[in-house]
Amino acid sequence: MASRWRDGHRIASEDSGTGLKTARHPRQHEPSGETEDAAKPVDLPRWMRLYFYGMHGVTLDIVLSSAQGFLNDRDPKLVGFSSPYLCIMHSLTHFALEKIYSQKRCFRGRPVVFYLVFYPSVYIGLQILVGNVNTLTEQVRLVSATQLAVQYVLALYFTQVFHKGLSRLRFHPFSPADLRTQPRRGLPGLARFVFFGMHGFLDEVIFTSVFNLVEKSDPTLSGHTSLWSFLMYGSCSFVVEKLYLHLHFRRGWGTWQRLPMYVCFIYTWEFSWGLALRQFDACSWDYSHYPHNFMGLITLLYLPGWVCLSLYQDVLSNVLLRVECAKGEDGGNGENGDHQGGASVNGQLEPRERQM
Repeated sequence: MASRWRDGHRIASEDSGTGLKTARHPRQHEPSGETEDAAKPVDLPRWMRLYFYGMHGVTLDIVLSSAQGFLNDRDPKLVGFSSPYLCIMHSLTHFALEKIYSQKRCFRGRPVVFYLVFYPSVYIGLQILVGNVNTLTEQVRLVSATQLAVQYVLALYFTQVFHKGLSRLRFHPFSPADLRTQPRRGLPGLARFVFFGMHGFLDEVIFTSVFNLVEKSDPTLSGHTSLWSFLMYGSCSFVVEKLYLHLHFRRGWGTWQRLPMYVCFIYTWEFSWGLALRQFDACSWDYSHYPHNFMGLITLLYLPGWVCLSLYQDVLSNVLLRVECAKGEDGGNGENGDHQGGASVNGQLEPRERQM
């Protein structure tokens, strides 16, 4: 009896201790699979890739045409040309090249054939088609040996740099409310600078093409910009983004409180760059014939445009905060199912057993 009483008392004490311990440390609910999946970085959405492809294609147009103009005329303004038509064509051709690049697995054991023959041939054929998109009804332009060589080098750039770099980008499908509470680091500073510089090219080409359509009735929608605009837009947008992160996340300023600071900085930046470039006869704009201009470098006539771009800058910043570059092996896009077996950690696959 005594032994039985002691055993029962001990069991009751243990149960009581366990109960207290359980009460003190309640069982934590494991996150549902839905929440985990929502937090996982995924490949860039198709719309984002198409947007970037068009912007990248316009950048190549500007770089190549400005370099050709400089070699012919030695003009320090470095003016290049493109159009919204070409932007759309570049989006489609880049998307097709993405699909071609994904077929490299069919050339296992023969990488030289893919990288040096197959892909460059497809790339050059598409670029010749894009180059003649506006002249198919008139006269097909012949391609010189120099142009073929340049296109071949660009094809190597696409396979060795462009596709590999893009495949490492990951997108976090967080809501804007999440970004208000915990902003992500996003892409490295250099990548953001390059993105903003290329977007500046796109902005200028669209603006000048629409302006030419209204003022000169140009149906080709040909637009132009200067190679210097890459540095000007890249640096300006980079600083404006820093203002956005500081004023919005740390100071809690609303859009209409930030907007005057954006516009004042943009006008100051445009005037400073124009004044510096004018010393070398490299300034590609002159607003002397517009009303409300100052030294022909800035004008209040463009104020609505700068306001719209400032508002759009915040949208771009929010999107870039959700994109990051994963380190490690090349990723694949989700359509090809290259890493559907597990989550991506620093660009590498994490097995499902480890996730559990």
